[in-house]
Amino acid sequence: MENYIISTDSTSDFYADEIEKYHLYVGKLNYSMTKNNETIEYLDDFKSYDEYVAFYNELRNGVVSKTSILNLQAHIDLFTQMAKDGVKNAIHITQGMGLSPTVTNAELAIEEVKKTYPDINYVAIESNTTTFAEGYLVEIAMKLRDSGYTMEQTIDKINELKHKNQHFVVVDDLMYLKRGGRISGPKAVIGTILQVKPIIEFTKEGKLEIIRKEKGTKKAFKSIIQEIKDNFTINKEFNKVFVGHTDNLEGAKTLANMFEEEFHIKPEIRIIGPIIGTHLGPNTVALSFVSNEERMY
Repeated sequence: MENYIISTDSTSDFYADEIEKYHLYVGKLNYSMTKNNETIEYLDDFKSYDEYVAFYNELRNGVVSKTSILNLQAHIDLFTQMAKDGVKNAIHITQGMGLSPTVTNAELAIEEVKKTYPDINYVAIESNTTTFAEGYLVEIAMKLRDSGYTMEQTIDKINELKHKNQHFVVVDDLMYLKRGGRISGPKAVIGTILQVKPIIEFTKEGKLEIIRKEKGTKKAFKSIIQEIKDNFTINKEFNKVFVGHTDNLEGAKTLANMFEEEFHIKPEIRIIGPIIGTHLGPNTVALSFVSNEERMY
């Protein structure tokens, strides 16, 4: 079996105990929070569920959070540590290029670290996704490796599957999307007042786009289930389904139950970390799975 490891960045939203369990090397992304005119920088490094809840409660209370890409030096530090630990071969899976040029910094960092450790063979690939869907590709890559896939075979398979990684996201407050430039201010205000729930999906280019809007959360969930029935079949080999949320466990359970009732697969429910949660805002619910079909848009 070829000896290589899988590394990633923290937008893959592995929990602290999972990082330890899988012996994952994870590059920590940064975010800042501004409160009472004071801005403090943090690493995406939560250790407990309560920290996630506290973060979203801060957003609910008006604290402004902003994110930045994992910088070049952070990548250099990560790959240098891996090299010092004797890691010769690695696949590094980053968040999608459509959201952030994180993979570019990873590639630059690999070349820089090679100046000191010329025998390393690290390959960075972007996942065309983020959060728990990115994490699932990392998990798949580890399983492929453990089943005997070579590095090249694993890279090829992940690059194939990432275009079949489907996502459906329902946000609670359009003002967070407005801050990210997805919709105009007036639309955000009107949408929030009217309780319009946008359904957001990843495009083929890996960008988050509003596909349609529904009046109310329940209608949005029903619309998602119907779209899946009409257009997708779940990959039998990689058949995990995930429902994520930004401190909206009840909403996540509702969507998970609707999915299980229709497709007879019980989704795994996970809470989304602060990097993507900053842009989605509290109370978001999202669903993801690997299909046999590529993305529609």
